[in-house]
Amino acid sequence: MVGGGDVSEITLAVKGLRKRIGKKEIIKGLNFELKRGEVFGFLGPNGAGKTTTIRMLVGLIRPTAGTIEIGGYDVQRNFTKAMSHMGCIVENPELYPYLTGWENLQHFAGMLPGVTNAHMEEVVKLVRLHERIHDHLKTYSLGMRQRLGIAQALLGKPKVLILDEPTNGLDPMGIREMRNFIRYLAEEEGLTVLVSSHLLSEIQLMCDRVAIISQGSIIKVDAVKSLLALQERVVWRAEPLARAKEVLSGFTQVHNAQDGTLVTSYSDSETPLWNKAMVEQGILVKEMNRKLPALEDLFLELTGGESVV
Repeated sequence: MVGGGDVSEITLAVKGLRKRIGKKEIIKGLNFELKRGEVFGFLGPNGAGKTTTIRMLVGLIRPTAGTIEIGGYDVQRNFTKAMSHMGCIVENPELYPYLTGWENLQHFAGMLPGVTNAHMEEVVKLVRLHERIHDHLKTYSLGMRQRLGIAQALLGKPKVLILDEPTNGLDPMGIREMRNFIRYLAEEEGLTVLVSSHLLSEIQLMCDRVAIISQGSIIKVDAVKSLLALQERVVWRAEPLARAKEVLSGFTQVHNAQDGTLVTSYSDSETPLWNKAMVEQGILVKEMNRKLPALEDLFLELTGGESVV
C-alpha cells in the first residue's frame, strides 16, 4: 500500500491561509481539512486563486499568513518532513521523452532517500504501466504520460497527492480511466487526493467532497451528494405560463427558464400540492419533471454566474 494511517486521519489541514502580492490580497483566509482515503475537488473560475493556493500547498510559494500541515507537519516549521508526505503534479508532468518510462522513474528516485527497485516496480504496477515501462516515453499516449507522472509523484510514499487538471487533454476513454484510477488510489490505497479541475461533470463523478473558491475565498465546502441534494429542482411546462407562475409563486420561489418553462425547488410533500393547485385554477400542466441537479448549476448559483476555467 502506498498510503497509510487511520481512516479518520487528517492528512492536510489549511488554516487561515492568506497570500498578498503588493497591496492586493489574492487569497483571503482559507480553511479546510482533507482526510485519508478521500478525493477532494478544488473548483474555481479563472483568477479565483486556485492555482496560487495549490502552489502554496506544494511549497512553491510562501503564504503571507496562515498554516499548512501535511501529515501532521507544519510546512513553514518543518518543510522537509511535511513535503515527504506530499506528491504532486502541477500542470503537466516534467518527464524526459528520450528516456524510457523506467529510466524516468530512476532519475526521480535518485532524488529521494530509500526508494528501492521493488518499490518502483510496485508503483509501476499500481499505475498499470508494467507492460510498457521499458518503452521510450515518446511512444506513450497522453494518458500513459499522466500515469507515469503520477507514478513519479508516488515514489516517496506520500499521504497526499495533488493533481492539477489530471484529465486535461485526454479523450473520453482516457478521462474515464483516469477517474477510475484516482478513485482506486483513494479507496484501495488510502491516499488523500486533491483534484483541481474545471470539468465540473468529472468532479461530480470523481470526488467525495468539493471546495468552491471564488475571488480568493472559499464559498462552500461540502460532500458532493449533500450539495446536489440541496439543489433539486422541478421543471414545469404549463399554459398559460404567466398564470402558472402566479400560482406557483404563492408557494415557492419561481424562475423563468429560457426555453419557456418554469423552475422551482422540489419537495416530496409539497410539489404534488402545487400541481393540484394549478389544475384547480384551470391551468394546463403539460409537463412536470424532477430535475436532478448538476454541480455546474450550484457553482453558477454560488458564484453569481462566474465560469469555471
